[in-house]
Amino acid sequence: MINGSKVILRNKTLADAQNDYAWQTDTELAWLDAAPVVTLPFEEYLSAYASELHYSAPIRCSFALEAPDGKHIGNCVYYNVNEIKGEAEIGIMIGNRDYWDKGYGTDAVTTLINYIFGNTSLNRLYLKTLVSNARAQKCFQKCGLTPYGSTTRGGFDFMLMEIHRRRWEEQRATI
Repeated sequence: MINGSKVILRNKTLADAQNDYAWQTDTELAWLDAAPVVTLPFEEYLSAYASELHYSAPIRCSFALEAPDGKHIGNCVYYNVNEIKGEAEIGIMIGNRDYWDKGYGTDAVTTLINYIFGNTSLNRLYLKTLVSNARAQKCFQKCGLTPYGSTTRGGFDFMLMEIHRRRWEEQRATI
């Protein structure tokens, strides 16, 4: 478990599957994630979910986000880990709308960045977020990520953002 000030990042478990399924079948959340809505029956989803938990890829590390009240409120991940380039992509989703706009996302991203830079040799973290998702962009900027470009993929327009280890170290030195 990795403690933030508002959230705990913990290993995902089979018990998280029900929430993850609900969030991935939610049209608005899928749109915010620029992902297709999951249409599998829950039993098939659960089987694939269990398999993914058991056979996790070394280039991907997923966490469940837990609020202080013990509720599973979302997920975060770092993936596409490239040790040669020293970089990885990060992502977050707060699926439980009761926790939106209350600082949980900012704390989760900050906690994830602190964990990655504090425990790996990676030097750059990056992400893509929908150009239309101003709330996410504001969160990421609070966490020290800066825009560096844009792209269009799958019919979606994305802002590209990044943070480098040296910027993270500079930010920590001023705290």
